[in-house]
Amino acid sequence: MAMGKSRRIALHVLIICGCLIMIYPLLWMLVSSFKENTEIFTNTSLIPEKITFDNYKQGWKGLSGYTFGTFFANTLFLVAMCIIGTLISCSMAAYAFARLQFFMKKAFFSIMLMTLMLPFHVTVIPQYIMFNKFGWVNTYWPLILPKFFGVEAFFIFLIVQFIRSLPRELDQAAEIDGCGPFKMYWHLIIPLTVPALMTSSIFTFIWTWNDFFSQLLYVSEIKLFPVALALRMFTDSMGDNSWGALFAMSILSLVPVFAIFIFFQRYLIEGISTGGLKG
Repeated sequence: MAMGKSRRIALHVLIICGCLIMIYPLLWMLVSSFKENTEIFTNTSLIPEKITFDNYKQGWKGLSGYTFGTFFANTLFLVAMCIIGTLISCSMAAYAFARLQFFMKKAFFSIMLMTLMLPFHVTVIPQYIMFNKFGWVNTYWPLILPKFFGVEAFFIFLIVQFIRSLPRELDQAAEIDGCGPFKMYWHLIIPLTVPALMTSSIFTFIWTWNDFFSQLLYVSEIKLFPVALALRMFTDSMGDNSWGALFAMSILSLVPVFAIFIFFQRYLIEGISTGGLKG
């Protein structure tokens, strides 16, 4: 008994030490956001000599006449549109694969899964050429519009697995009540797949919020910059003197991501676990 208790204590100590090692960079950045610029790299401890909020004030003023609130608003707009597009397109595609019968259904489903193995960088140049010909460079269209065409195969697969776990008897009862495919999708499948939809929404939020490469590729006007691009400007435009403001705004940019994960982690776990019950 004593040996088992000792092992549990040792395991908990090991896990706590591992967690401290992993979150140390985040703690250092948080503490550095309250340090003066001259102290950030001279005093590397987690205890600042003098606490200041000037970094947050300077960072929130933004750059080139635009406050950081503008960049947050741009990012929230991008995230909202990407979530809407992902939920609409992926849920409809998943419903078709899970419940409807059509020509070459298995082949199309296999092709859809194969796109998961296709590296993103393979499609970057063709996509850029296409969107450039459309005149959509320096707009949000290349970042938003693809989401409405079911490009997220991972979410389609996740929702398909979730729908397959639902009893077929529910579909039969809905058919007896006179529900067609669209009514069944809207009134039956959508309410029952909320955990999977919430999981897709959370991942889309995090991926879009943290996306840097795609935004850098298509957005070049400062007033359209999302948070990820705006953070880069602190080092490009002000040099070494902007580290404090950069860390301060980086901390603020992490708050929505942490909040979403903490408040909706129940849906995240439920959506992933339930989606893997049935193949």
